[in-house]
Amino acid sequence: MAKDSRTRENEQTAQEKIYINRELSWLEFNRRVLMEAADLTVPLLERLKFLMIYQSNLEEFFRVRIGILTHRALLTPDTPDPLTRMLPETQINEVLRIVREQQVMMETIWKSIRDELQANKVEVLDFRKISKVDELMSKKLFGDIRDMLFPKIIGMDQPLPFLWSGETHIIAFLGRGTDQRLCIIPLHRIPAYQTFEINGCQKIVLTDQLVRHFLPLLLKKENVIQSCIVDVTRNADVFMTKDEIQEDDDLRQKMSGMLSKRKREMPVRARIFGKLTDPARALLIKKLHVMENRVFTQSVPFDLSFRSCIGGPAGFRYPERKPSRDIGLKKGEFFEYIDRKDLLMSFPFQSMMPFVDLIYEAADNPEVESIKITLYRMSGSSKIAAALAYAADRGKDVLCLLELRARFDEQNNIDYSEMLEDAGCRVIYGLPNHKVHSKLCVITRRDDSGLVKRITQIGTGNYNEVTGEQYTDLSLITAREEAGLEAESVFEALEKGEVPPEVSHLWIAPASFESRLLEMLDREMAKGEKGHVSIKANAINNRQVMDKLIECSRAGVRVELFIRGICSLRPGVAGMTENITVTSVVGRWLEHSRIYSFGDGEEQRLFIGSGDMLNRNLERRVEAFIEAVTPDTREQLNEILTALRNDREKGWIMQTDGSYLRDPEGAGTSSQEALYRTFSERRVTLAEPEEETPEVPEPEPETEVRPEEPETTRHTSFRDLFHKLFRS
Repeated sequence: MAKDSRTRENEQTAQEKIYINRELSWLEFNRRVLMEAADLTVPLLERLKFLMIYQSNLEEFFRVRIGILTHRALLTPDTPDPLTRMLPETQINEVLRIVREQQVMMETIWKSIRDELQANKVEVLDFRKISKVDELMSKKLFGDIRDMLFPKIIGMDQPLPFLWSGETHIIAFLGRGTDQRLCIIPLHRIPAYQTFEINGCQKIVLTDQLVRHFLPLLLKKENVIQSCIVDVTRNADVFMTKDEIQEDDDLRQKMSGMLSKRKREMPVRARIFGKLTDPARALLIKKLHVMENRVFTQSVPFDLSFRSCIGGPAGFRYPERKPSRDIGLKKGEFFEYIDRKDLLMSFPFQSMMPFVDLIYEAADNPEVESIKITLYRMSGSSKIAAALAYAADRGKDVLCLLELRARFDEQNNIDYSEMLEDAGCRVIYGLPNHKVHSKLCVITRRDDSGLVKRITQIGTGNYNEVTGEQYTDLSLITAREEAGLEAESVFEALEKGEVPPEVSHLWIAPASFESRLLEMLDREMAKGEKGHVSIKANAINNRQVMDKLIECSRAGVRVELFIRGICSLRPGVAGMTENITVTSVVGRWLEHSRIYSFGDGEEQRLFIGSGDMLNRNLERRVEAFIEAVTPDTREQLNEILTALRNDREKGWIMQTDGSYLRDPEGAGTSSQEALYRTFSERRVTLAEPEEETPEVPEPEPETEVRPEEPETTRHTSFRDLFHKLFRS
């Protein structure tokens, strides 16, 4: 018995050694983003964009993940990470060490990009070595913004004014000898850059460096000893308790209060641009109330948004790849097509506008009774929100579940909840203990005979037209009755404030996602070496799923994981994960779709949906998945998996030690380019009626789906509604 216990302990210890800490795995992903900025085969301005993304990713990482770890280090310092047994403070220290290593790479990459820009007659001004002409032009630009600057001078014994998270400030040390003071100049309402041109060379002047350079002109009566540019990152790990959410008070008002609180949270990082003496730096850090090891001095500008003002030759950017708007169906043809066949759309190779057309078609169809949809993140001027508002204006029962806790989109969703309510939509919110992260829509209609039919859409990405052109995502639309009935049951539960129940055909988290996933893995494990699992997702760190994947590997099952970001499982470990491969594709578009494939040939089961294999997706979120059952949808999903399998250009292969390598000879195998060619040219057509089905005369255009009313009245009504929704 003791021997069996020791054996189990040894196996558990061996398994823990093949797990990777979540935070460290994410940093490895961000390093791959940084490597795209260093890749000389990537066009120059696209490399600059990847550098921007790297910095933006890191900003959010500190706000959220380091914010969470900081709270854990204060509240539960002796509670380790369950996978790797690392304590919170240990994780933070390791993160800071890696970020400093990556900063050296980032600064080298920035210098290379800046030099290449200058070689192409685009110069980002460096005020340490500026020409007289550039100095004169810059002085004029400084004069243009001078009246927008409001310096605040305080004594050395006074606290700093509050510095808002993510906003740039100039801090200067003034005076002589012991009579010194501090000057703080916020720049949050001033454009980040200005430009001018001399002799065909575009000059880019960064506002923070411009103001710092001309401080003596701004502070004429003061003696400026030294100065720097400062950016503070504040903790965003602020949340409402279960009791607060369940109270009957206005949830929108509570969310607004939480957002206000978040703005004033403690700093988790500070960045300094500019050299200070050691005493001045120490004093500044003390006044910022941030720990010394979380202060980073960098030479890369905090804001690289000037990229948008650079013209240059076509070779500066990726070749144009516009989403295909034409999938072969026009508004008015979607219902007829979907009644006969499932429709799969792949973004950003195809446009999201056909789905918007489907909502408008539903709005104008007199048979349609209701539209129900879950909304997590929407674009600033959402066409989908406008279509839903139009449907409500046309008398449809439109139910919108808006998840107010979509991090950093909370205010946007609060605003949309008010707009959609004003438009006549019914608006409900997420559950107390579960975010509603599903991408689910159900359209219900009743024909003249009283027969109820449903169209169900389940996607992998948000109803957001902007990210629909930036992320790879999938959307499956079907008239399968079992899917529609089960999707309706999800909305019935959500309307009651309940967690959706387990259903038969769909996978719904948290009720059945994990159990169905493990069941499918058991199915493949029973096949031994004939088993095959291919999963494309954004992240994996769930212990139960990873343990089952290890069992599959040990049984001889071939396991392919295409994981863009966090992957806490090491592949290729002898006797444990030697049959598992992990690939991460980082390219022009953000890989975001989720595909779960089990088996091969006719026995293959294929699912798409909204959730990754993170603990939060399996346990604390409402997710929805649907199986692809028709030959054409299955074929398209397999085309995606094949393209990923063959990608040696943008695919990074995870090594046993957790690092990633890419094939240096892999040019021309980009999965994204291959899939763009495939899906942008794909068209569908209305199926011919079955032979035994009597022919029905084609209706006159519009008469079948539009009740009689003056055309001008309809457009005027919607125009007024649209302005009401999206007024400035």
